[in-house]
Amino acid sequence: MKLALISLLLAAPVFAADAPKAAAPKQAAPKEAFKTDDERSIYTIGFLMGRNVASFALTPAEVKVIQAGLGDAILGKEPQVDVRFYQPRVNELLAKRMEAAAAKEKAKGRAFTEKFVKENKPLAISGGGWYLETTAGTGAMPTAADTIKAHYRGTTVEGTEFDSSYSRGAPSEFALNAVIKCWTNGIVMMKAGGKAKLVCPSEVAYGDPGRPGIKPGATLVFEVELVEIVKPEAAPKK
Repeated sequence: MKLALISLLLAAPVFAADAPKAAAPKQAAPKEAFKTDDERSIYTIGFLMGRNVASFALTPAEVKVIQAGLGDAILGKEPQVDVRFYQPRVNELLAKRMEAAAAKEKAKGRAFTEKFVKENKPLAISGGGWYLETTAGTGAMPTAADTIKAHYRGTTVEGTEFDSSYSRGAPSEFALNAVIKCWTNGIVMMKAGGKAKLVCPSEVAYGDPGRPGIKPGATLVFEVELVEIVKPEAAPKK
């Protein structure tokens, strides 16, 4: 396997319009399964490669098939299928799997949103999404061009937390024109010192691709506290 391909498979996905970067979730230390650092490093290669094909939503039976292909390539065996014929079809398979996964999540998101809107009567966010004020702020309102500091907690519609500045013990600072649309258009409805809940359909969040920890087509729920609007630094005096 060429080094370039290894780099591609191990590379972490990059997102142009992210909410503040999530800290790695705290996990219990796994039981020691390997005896040497070489074994641990090789396992890490496999784990990272697997994480980057997770979007295919492989079944346990399909995992065995991909293991067979990986093993044949590593050991220099002849492929069991016409690889040149099927290679262009890999993207077709990925698109089909992602479309099916996204459709399922979107249906789940619509059901959650309909219930949320009926019970809470939130305000519509420009461009998509819903805004529910939970604590009124008393400060200024930001514009989409501002940089702010905010505490937030992000969950799926099932209530599973995927990111939280509270768990890191400090608010996050970010430019409102560099995050998902639901945040950009929702946070400008807040006043500094206020708190709100944002319900963000996938179309104004991470879309059909999703992102690590967030399923394709997922509707997301954010509890946001607007701590302050960050004032630009004064230009140095000449």
